[in-house]
Amino acid sequence: MTNAAACQIDDNSTVAPEWGPRLPKSACLPINRCNLPAAILGGLTFQRHPAPLLLDGVAELHADLFPLLERLTDSAERARRFMDYMTVHFRLEALEEAGLMPDRSTDARRGRPKLRGRADYLRMVRGWAFDPNSREGAVLKAWVESRFGLLTRFHGVLLDDRTEDAYEHFLEICSQGLYNTNALEAQLDLLYTYCQYELRRQQPNLTHLTLYRGFNRFSDDQVLTKPDRRRWIVLLNNLSSFSVRRERAEEFGDHLLRTQVPTSKVFFYNRLLPGMLKGEDEYVVIGGICEVERLA
Repeated sequence: MTNAAACQIDDNSTVAPEWGPRLPKSACLPINRCNLPAAILGGLTFQRHPAPLLLDGVAELHADLFPLLERLTDSAERARRFMDYMTVHFRLEALEEAGLMPDRSTDARRGRPKLRGRADYLRMVRGWAFDPNSREGAVLKAWVESRFGLLTRFHGVLLDDRTEDAYEHFLEICSQGLYNTNALEAQLDLLYTYCQYELRRQQPNLTHLTLYRGFNRFSDDQVLTKPDRRRWIVLLNNLSSFSVRRERAEEFGDHLLRTQVPTSKVFFYNRLLPGMLKGEDEYVVIGGICEVERLA
């Protein structure tokens, strides 16, 4: 039995005003599946004073994995053991044993059955790297909604009204992405937990990463306040890509920002697993309110 973390919401917003801009009601779910509510983990205070984020039940369900990893001193070997564990635990190479039903639809370009069951955690990550507004990107953003309680703000179009067709279409894409997969959200739970383990293992005292993001513009509701010309308080989408390299981030927009990202908000990064991402030093980060410095 999991313990859902509650998020107290009034008619307008969350988080006490003395702690800075408030997390809008439209960005927060009342419950989530981790140890802190969305109102806290999505707020400015959390960015400044972060804490570990623990997903309900993951450590208990995979109690054999992390003691095994603890005995390994080489990070590359830990990555291989983790991927082997994922393959065996989720039957990724024998999905029929996990109850995979044959998909009778075919790939029109190749004239053969679609391998929907192959949509595992690695395909989701690679799909994100190719296009964050893809079906795989939608699945990852919906996973953040479920686990952390931070609602998706953008997926190809603005999703600021949950009653409009755009959000219904987003939910349809998520359902298609999850269809006929084997516990895909649980795979993502373990991917996040392993990422957090590796970050702590490699740099145990590290609380923040200095990351960069290129952008063209923020919508009016994203910029919550501008304390000065270069320092902004913004509301990020619930999942966004950043780079540890300034010159790489500059390739993705006319403007550039720099921010301090809590390590506990890093979902995954390109060097976490061999061959996982081809991007240069990309970090995929859970969103919320964030203080940023505009550099250009």
